[in-house]
This record gives sequence, C-alpha cells and structure tokens, in this order.
Amino acid sequence: MTVASPADVSSLLSRLGLAEENSGAFAGAWLKTSGPLVESINPATGRAIAAVRDATSADYERVAASSAEAFHVWKRWPAPHRGEVVRQLGEALRQHKDDLGQLVTLEVGKVRTEGLGEVQEMIDMADFCVGLSRQLYGLSMHSERPLHRMYEQWHPLGPVGVISAFNFPVAVWAWNAMIAAVCGDSTLWKPSEQAPLSAIAVTRIAQRVLAANDAPPIWNLAVGDRHAVGAPLAADRRFPMISATGSVSMGKSIGKVLADRLGRALLELGGNNGIIVTADADVDLALRAVLFAAVGTAGQRCTTTRRLFLHKSIAAEMKAKLV
Repeated sequence: MTVASPADVSSLLSRLGLAEENSGAFAGAWLKTSGPLVESINPATGRAIAAVRDATSADYERVAASSAEAFHVWKRWPAPHRGEVVRQLGEALRQHKDDLGQLVTLEVGKVRTEGLGEVQEMIDMADFCVGLSRQLYGLSMHSERPLHRMYEQWHPLGPVGVISAFNFPVAVWAWNAMIAAVCGDSTLWKPSEQAPLSAIAVTRIAQRVLAANDAPPIWNLAVGDRHAVGAPLAADRRFPMISATGSVSMGKSIGKVLADRLGRALLELGGNNGIIVTADADVDLALRAVLFAAVGTAGQRCTTTRRLFLHKSIAAEMKAKLV
C-alpha cells in the first residue's frame, strides 16, 4: 500500500465531497448530527484521515422514518425504472472508482488493488441488478376452478437494514442495497465506525444519482454505535429484514432480536477456516494460496485462513517457507 501525503489525502477527500468533519446521518438530506466525534484512523500511519459526528438516537429515528416513507413511494416505481437508477449508480461508481478505491485502502489498510477490487464489486453488482430488474418473474399456474388462472407475483418486502463491517466497507452495502433497490425496497445503512468515510462518500454519490432521477431517498445512512443505531435498527419493526456482517457473537445477538419480532435475518459471520496440505502437494503453489488466504485483504475476510493442517512429511518445509 502506498502511504499518501496529507496534501494527497486532503485532495482525495475534497473530490469525494468529504470534509475534516462530516455528518454521520443522511435522511434525504444530511442531518446536523450531535453524537460523539469519531476519527477514522489510517492503520498504515496511525493518523486520522477525517472525522465523523455520530448519529444520536433521535437522528436514527429521522433516518428510519425517511427510509420507511421512501419505501412507500419507491415500491410503486416499475422495476425496470428502478433498474435504470441502479445502472446510473454503477456508472457513477465507475467514474469515482480510483478515488473510492484509494479511500478504502486508506481506511482499511488493504493494498491498492484490493481497494479497487472492492469498488469493482459494487460496479459488478450494479450491472447484475440492472438485468435482475427485468427478471422478477413469477409462476403462472392452472387452476382447478373453471375459468380461473393463478399466478404469483413478488412484492417488495419493505425497508431493509444493512449493518456492514470494517473489512469490506462498501461492497457489502452494494450486495444488499442494489438488490433491495430493484426489488422496490429502501435501505438504511449502518457502516462500521472504523470505516465510516467510505460509506459517506458512497452515500454522497448515490444521493446525486437519486436527485438526478427525482427518486425518493431510498439509500440512507446512520453512523453510530450499537446503542444509538445498531440495537434500535435490529429491534425496529419497520425493517422486516436486517442484513448484518460481523462476528458470530454479533450475529447471535441480532438473530435473537429478529426472531423475537419474526423479522428476517441475513447474516454473514466470521469463520475459522483451515487449509489442508497433503504429502504430495505442490508446496510452492500451496504456499502462495496459504499466504494470500491468511494475510490478503489485511487478513480481514470472513473466509480468512487461520489454521493449517500439514502432513508431517512437508510440515517443516512449509512452515519455514511461510515464515
């Protein structure tokens, strides 16, 4: 990873519409938040990149209400029209790919290619969802009753809560929010407080796309801690589905809350993956696979390798080369 100079960082933030201090809540407009001031730290240098003023419980309520209101408008848009908005978001992300990739690298500590790759995932998701917007099919069936036909039609679910983690600060939102959008659902995004600037930059880009299409504010944001944003979102009956990425303990906690209110959970949780290397393995090939699986993306993947099972005949050689 290349460590950018303060002047380069300042220029990058300016191009993405970020300031030294940023609002942590968007509800159709940026709110004047009054929560704690949280600095986003560059892990490569230990220096602050910029700061975000967290959302309070009252700010969360405004964002949640905006998301619910936007849903009732957005669900009436024809699905192909919703897909066109997503297509335009994908184009906007293409235009800002280099800057967004650099910001992800600064906030998370990924190498440059990984930061760019994460933004490309967002673009790919937009392309996929444009096609999906014209493929929301349902079955047509014969009825046992004379002069009757039966068919199924999928309806929008409602506002969706997306809780993303530090390791993929923008791609996880896109996986959820773009599918939700073409299906007619709005999204409230709670990003990690360790990487809030990337989320704010993406929200600003999405805001301009929505405004250009006179679309309701379907992509909203609330940066805050578990008490002000996370727990209220999980318990909020206006959100029939919560998608959350993080630790297993976090998933268990949110899963219980959602189960209690019969909400739907989409959980992507951390793992403890192992790689088996057998006696007849190509050690050099295995070495490259193990190294990237363990430390690629700064070691921050839900699929990161944390254990090795080595055949005793190649164990010493493999460990020595790995070190």
